[in-house]
Amino acid sequence: MHDIRAIRENPAAFDAALSRRGLPAASPEILALDADRRAKIAAAETAQAEQNRASKEVGAAKARGDDAEFERLRAIVADKKAEIARLTSEAAEEDDRLRDMLMRIPNLPLDEVPFGHDEDGNVEVRRWGTPRQFNFAPVEHFEIPGVKPGMDFETAAKLSGSRFVVLKGAVIRVHRALAQFMLDTHITDHGLTEMWTPVLVKDEAMYGTNQLPKFAEDSYQTTNGWWLIPTSEVTLTNTVAGELLDEATLPIRMTAHTQCFRSEAGSSGKDTTGMLRQHQFEKVEMVTICTPESALAEHERMTKCAEAILEKLGLPYRTIVLCTGDMGFGSQKTHDLEVWLPGQNRFREISSCSTCGTFQARRMNARYRPAGGKPEFLATLNGSGLAVGRCLIAVLENGQQVDGSVDLPAVLHPYLGGKTKITPEGQLA
Repeated sequence: MHDIRAIRENPAAFDAALSRRGLPAASPEILALDADRRAKIAAAETAQAEQNRASKEVGAAKARGDDAEFERLRAIVADKKAEIARLTSEAAEEDDRLRDMLMRIPNLPLDEVPFGHDEDGNVEVRRWGTPRQFNFAPVEHFEIPGVKPGMDFETAAKLSGSRFVVLKGAVIRVHRALAQFMLDTHITDHGLTEMWTPVLVKDEAMYGTNQLPKFAEDSYQTTNGWWLIPTSEVTLTNTVAGELLDEATLPIRMTAHTQCFRSEAGSSGKDTTGMLRQHQFEKVEMVTICTPESALAEHERMTKCAEAILEKLGLPYRTIVLCTGDMGFGSQKTHDLEVWLPGQNRFREISSCSTCGTFQARRMNARYRPAGGKPEFLATLNGSGLAVGRCLIAVLENGQQVDGSVDLPAVLHPYLGGKTKITPEGQLA
């Protein structure tokens, strides 16, 4: 959420930053509502002072037997009481409207973020690995003979409908191995603290990480009001909601492996084959809580943590900076990692690492106290480390062989009991 004081102090800068996202100026409407709200608060305070003054004079008029003055002052007290109630109620309504308005406006991009209208404006910053040269035509993951026995879309459709999959046998073992490998790497090599969190959360948690109010249709809600998390960014980030932390405890770097749920609203017709875009999937998430001054350095660190997973798996990738027209709602700056998928002959997103500045912390009222200073809002960051299903796809497609088998990355062998490949028949060997 945005700082209303910052908008008051420099509305032109606020609108200029929104324009870089392709959005119209918002400060005139915000400031008009804010001014009216503050005017009503001031009027209520003035009325309260007048009521207090009249209340004191009522007793004096009664004591001296001045009935006319007594009745006049009592009428003033009653009128002011009603006026205060009306003004306070109207100010509260406008405060709610202002808060809702501010919550629906996306974060402001940093000046260093490239300007662009859509994904065509994204900028590649580095690339790692060389896509393998196949001596046969590589196919997509679900077409690999050794994978087909372990990837059942028909049964999933019978159980749940489209955009679900049942994994079994060798394929699910590789999937599980990938998640365990990611966690172990982040914990041991990168110093992240492993967490296990609920996948059902209250409204407040979804508001805190900007899934609500604007993106309700992107998530699933139960009949008793809980939300299924779209990512454990929601739970990990909200662990500090409402807290006042000591600066000495920062940064806090966390990771979690959870089920994630997304309605995929607006994605009709996109990636309808295979398991690239699912309603239910698993992800190893990274979240960092830190001071605003250290956020950009932490963003680079988080991106490197995600890149390290791909490099250890030997998967070619590229890192791009999202432009202003393609970045997420809560982000100030985002790095996307795109892994090479030979079956599609293109790079596809496998991780997004974003720094949000104080945007989410304001929504959650999450603060820290600098040594000897006043409380300030924290900075929050989140990133995929990685999306497990998409990583599985990349491992399968990059490791496919002409006979229908799949060679598996060496770092996974210890997690698979020393097995090194999926045979053409779908067995680990």
